[in-house]
Amino acid sequence: MKEFGKVAVLMGGFSSEREVSLNSGAAILAALKSKGVDAHAFDPKETDLSELKTQGFQAAFNTLHGSYGEDGTVQGALEALGVRYTGCGVLASALGMDKYRSKLLWQALGLPIPPFAVLRDDSDFAKVEQELGLPLFIKPAAEGSSVGVHKIKQAGELQQKYRELRAQNLHGEILAEQFMSGGEYTCGVINRQALPSIRIIPANEFYDYEAKYQRDDTVYMCPSDLNDEDEKLMRNLALQAFAAIGGGNNCGRVDFLKDADGKLYILESNTLPGMTDHSLIPKAAKQAGIEFADLCIQILKIAYEVQ
Repeated sequence: MKEFGKVAVLMGGFSSEREVSLNSGAAILAALKSKGVDAHAFDPKETDLSELKTQGFQAAFNTLHGSYGEDGTVQGALEALGVRYTGCGVLASALGMDKYRSKLLWQALGLPIPPFAVLRDDSDFAKVEQELGLPLFIKPAAEGSSVGVHKIKQAGELQQKYRELRAQNLHGEILAEQFMSGGEYTCGVINRQALPSIRIIPANEFYDYEAKYQRDDTVYMCPSDLNDEDEKLMRNLALQAFAAIGGGNNCGRVDFLKDADGKLYILESNTLPGMTDHSLIPKAAKQAGIEFADLCIQILKIAYEVQ
């Protein structure tokens, strides 16, 4: 497909998700090449981003997960360079990466989110534990791939874990979030259309980094176990949540939790979903009849349409 010109697949980078990014990038690079695209690997950790112009790239397929690549930073740099790129723009990327501020936005729009609290050095941790109930989750607001996420089970444990996370200098505020026992789900979107939902059943306690990328016993149900009414509701909520952060017609993902009574809650959004063999967007796209290489071409085409 020569109409795309020379395409850089941005992978690797500087974040805690570098290895995941390299895996996503390798899969996308192979897929684009299989479709005849003049695609090349490009790691900003090894080559300055300005070389995109020097080396004559017409577009960048962004797979830089985490900080720098997913938070609006590289998007701003690419716009300054005048290089078109895949995925969301600066604002949507920044909002999508920031779990706290995206929650505030969805909350203001009346969309359902789990009860949560922002933790600070002077927080009344015992009160937070009492109000949210145990178990609960603690997480940094602006990290991806479940980096820094922990399940708090014992009273008094929240303050200790908060101090540990603070010492790690992770990105964003530190949040405490109510535990939902009804299951974990995700719903992908592309071109303002929602993909089939996926029920995620990890073999360990929750869908952590290990379950996402290293284990082979995580169960992905696609189609999921939702009834028709809840499937329709989840797809509608996913489209609303993604639109609210400014996702436009790009490819993204919205994660959900279900409580014990079966009510759905929006957990977070992902404006640069993983594209590995464990990843969720490719699984949902395949269920919708879209093969991986065709999905990559769709994403690349959007970059030429919107920029």
